[in-house]
Amino acid sequence: MPRPRPIATARRLAAEAIGTFWLVLGGCGAAVLAAGAGVPGSIGMAGVALAFGLTVFTMAFAVGFISGGHFNPAVSVGLAVAGRFPVRDLPGYIVAQLVGGIVASAALAALASGMPGFDLVASGFAANGYGAHSPGGYGMVTAFLAEALLTAGFLTVILGATDERSPAAFAPLAIGLALTLIHLISIPIDNTSVNPARSTGPALFVGGWALSQLWLFWLAPLSGAAVAGLVGRWLFAHRDEDQSPGPIGDTPVELMIDPDRGTDVTRP
Repeated sequence: MPRPRPIATARRLAAEAIGTFWLVLGGCGAAVLAAGAGVPGSIGMAGVALAFGLTVFTMAFAVGFISGGHFNPAVSVGLAVAGRFPVRDLPGYIVAQLVGGIVASAALAALASGMPGFDLVASGFAANGYGAHSPGGYGMVTAFLAEALLTAGFLTVILGATDERSPAAFAPLAIGLALTLIHLISIPIDNTSVNPARSTGPALFVGGWALSQLWLFWLAPLSGAAVAGLVGRWLFAHRDEDQSPGPIGDTPVELMIDPDRGTDVTRP
């Protein structure tokens, strides 16, 4: 039986851009449009956390089989360090994710401008921040630690949930719930990033303080993801003595760990 041909790079990058667009529009949109001060029927912090989780959950099913469903530069870096994603594909994926996040922020700004009295800069536009710009007044060190730890935890869930020995159909649910939990923990700290593409779009529109603090929301998530990737190479290594709970067939969801799975990629 002939092997399926690899999915074209352009389609994979488009899927990453679309998925990241949905994540930023859905998550940040919930924060700006449905959870702001004075918003009738505000969904609150829990609603925003759920919105972020739902964006990943839905897009993992929608386009995960095309690109792997990263939607996050930290996820791409962590998977590459873990040996689950080709390093050569990192630049393209990160650019596509940034484009998706920035376009989503532009769309959200257009939507929010229709709100009477809306001031994008004064609202904070769901930008990530610490110190005076932290919802709970948390400082830089706490924000860095939270972002690094929570991104590492997120990558660990992704690596485990998408391992071929795990029930593949539940991977999007586990990952979406993990992202929801992460937001419940850290929205009060810094509005939750764990995703540099999610942070970059709003920061570009807010400018000023948001851009000056953006470095943390790149460095901390990427550091946490890299550490989790290194640990994951050992923790999820395949060994002859490992016992699988049962046969698990390849499904589109399993492509989240390697979009070329079953084609011409030699797995480590």
